[in-house]
Amino acid sequence: MKRFFKVFFTSLICFSLVVTAGLYVLAGFSSDQNVDASDIFNIIGNNKEKRINVLLLGLEHERSDTIMLASYDTKTKTADIISIPRDTYVERDGFVNSANNKINSVYTVKGMEGLKKVVLNITGIEVDKFVTIDYDGVRAAVDAVGGVEVDVPFHMRYTDPYSDPPLDINIPAGLQTIDGDNAMEFLRFRKTNYSGYSGYSEGDLGRIEAQQGFIKSAIKKALSFKLPKVVSEVYPYVDTDFTLAEATSLAVSSIGLSTENINFHVLPGNSKTINGLSFYIMDTAETKELVYSILEIE
Repeated sequence: MKRFFKVFFTSLICFSLVVTAGLYVLAGFSSDQNVDASDIFNIIGNNKEKRINVLLLGLEHERSDTIMLASYDTKTKTADIISIPRDTYVERDGFVNSANNKINSVYTVKGMEGLKKVVLNITGIEVDKFVTIDYDGVRAAVDAVGGVEVDVPFHMRYTDPYSDPPLDINIPAGLQTIDGDNAMEFLRFRKTNYSGYSGYSEGDLGRIEAQQGFIKSAIKKALSFKLPKVVSEVYPYVDTDFTLAEATSLAVSSIGLSTENINFHVLPGNSKTINGLSFYIMDTAETKELVYSILEIE
């Protein structure tokens, strides 16, 4: 582990990642759009002095199961977080329509710098800093705030003894406070393998909506606590290239930030099966529109 930041805003961003680490963010529908957007727009411009872009990575062992790009405007105190599905198709030398064309394979081989380049290529946003965290950080963060309140939409039932770690999800429907272990199960649940039970009617899009609702609830709960306690519990599971001076500056600038000013998005696109593999094909036109909207570029 390297340096860690024990201040307000970076703790908030970290917690956003913590409660979603380990998720299998997939997508729904189909498209023939080309994923490489670098040739149609370049949004790195004159607003760098007031905005910081942070790549948030949730790790399962050495694999990046959750990829999120957070862009924070220090003047308006608004944060936008874009979830990038792990199956997003990316161009890679020597590979065509293979599992190695999924964005979640990049970090394992190319490391953080390689993933930054891919994120820049598909979004046009240059990453300034990164934060990574592993599975156990999810449990630590949720338990540090005494659990998170969620309204479970249906009885979640699923087992997979071969998963690492093994899954045995059994969460009844209704409003409840769930602890760290159940939080992981809630966030990972997508569909049932039991007769008489159900999953999200909208598939993974429904799950992403539930995950984002959980994040908002978790952040709100965290802000009601003394953040140093949350940070100290999460510390062993986090790596970052933020310096203390940078984090302190952000902390000062972020006074007044609220959950109402945190906007969640999913990288626009659709799913498509190619060579028997499921890919998420980014819609470049819609992505450009989303990024321009976030960065207020006309």
